[in-house]
Amino acid sequence: MGLGLSTGSRYGLAFSGGTDSSLLLALMLDEGLDVVAYTVDSAFQAPFEAADARAVARSLGATHEVIGVDVLAHDEVCSNPPDRCYHCKRLIFSTLLDRMAEEGRDVLVDGTNASDDPARRPGFRALAELGVVSPLRDLGLTKDDVRRLSRERGLMTASKPSFSCLATHVGEGLPITAASLAAAAPAAEAETDVWVRSPERESMGDERRGDDGQE
Repeated sequence: MGLGLSTGSRYGLAFSGGTDSSLLLALMLDEGLDVVAYTVDSAFQAPFEAADARAVARSLGATHEVIGVDVLAHDEVCSNPPDRCYHCKRLIFSTLLDRMAEEGRDVLVDGTNASDDPARRPGFRALAELGVVSPLRDLGLTKDDVRRLSRERGLMTASKPSFSCLATHVGEGLPITAASLAAAAPAAEAETDVWVRSPERESMGDERRGDDGQE
């Protein structure tokens, strides 16, 4: 299945280590595209997320960088307005674009798929403004398609659930701080615990060993 991406471009992939971006990374590598996977590490992500991303990138033999972003230093995000996701996505993707510019990369792609609803995802506006390309969505691939293709390719993320960021567990309009995120952590952990302890995640084995303190 062709992604329709030019072989003459140098790509950066916004890489969470989730089902969508993992499949996209695998397909880009299959096509011999020049791509670096960039994972953002911030106070809004649980520690296991970056560990999972590292494990997937290693298993695929991909070039991977983890970039720290201090989201708590940005009032437009942490004042927690109704369009927080827009401001957060714009911050994250702008950070990735800055790193790509330093490394001579010219096209940023992400794993948005055809099941993602723009009406429910304020971050879509940031993607459009910054020129982010979404190959899976452009191909009309739904979440079910992504999971099926991931299983066919044997990707360890085929059954990985989609997780909301920690900030979604802080009530809208309440300031997002280190303290409010800590208070929200139990609710977030209840959401992610099944995956963290799952046999599927354990199958990551040595690829994940030592990254998240679980082994």
